[in-house]
Amino acid sequence: MADGRSFEDDVELLWGLRDTPRRGPRPTLTVDEIVRAAVDIADADGLAAVSMARVAERLGNAPMALYRHVRSKSELLVLMADAAMDTPPPPADGTGWRPALTAWAHDIIAMFRAHPWAATLPIAGPPVGPRNLAWFDAALGALGDTGLDPGLKVAVVMGLITYVQGEIRLTAELSAAFTDDPAPFGARYGAALARVVDPRTLPALAAVVAAGVFDVTATDFGADIAADFDFGLECFLDGVAVTIDRQG
Repeated sequence: MADGRSFEDDVELLWGLRDTPRRGPRPTLTVDEIVRAAVDIADADGLAAVSMARVAERLGNAPMALYRHVRSKSELLVLMADAAMDTPPPPADGTGWRPALTAWAHDIIAMFRAHPWAATLPIAGPPVGPRNLAWFDAALGALGDTGLDPGLKVAVVMGLITYVQGEIRLTAELSAAFTDDPAPFGARYGAALARVVDPRTLPALAAVVAAGVFDVTATDFGADIAADFDFGLECFLDGVAVTIDRQG
């Protein structure tokens, strides 16, 4: 990692396993207070506004007081990435694996809408924080009665995580671009493609353009994205259903 941290360092940090110095005055802050203040700043003003000095000011402490618990801003971001996740709700009684995973995916999307800055954080590895692992466990639990072997359950959940994370990050960037200039997302896109797409070299795309698929006016970008997400999610879960039937 860029600042010399190791994977094991992050595990100790996220799970509170790091030894704290016993000498010196008693700490007046906790890691949870520091992270909560940082999340509040990011929610209000964006991730760029988060700094150790800004968090210390919000807590009424000197920056050095923070470094007793969190050694760098990069460590703070690791903690924030896990803190942005709520505790997963308990599974509803009597629901099958498909409704459970559908709800799981939508709950993840909702959390990132509440903390849009979290979509800009780099993904450094597989889930390891307490809250991230709780969501991992919830998705695996939804597959409990499917008959899939443990390895396939992990593969399904990791595939779902990849789909959801891709949607979250792509939507965050496209939403910002749409806010700046919505015109390229509508009929102008179809018109531009009609000018440059040659049916001799791009026949499949040319057929779609000729069918007028892109000749629409983008008025509700959020609704369009949500519909696309639901369609893609259903396609993914259809594949999972086939895999379950094949294993059964």
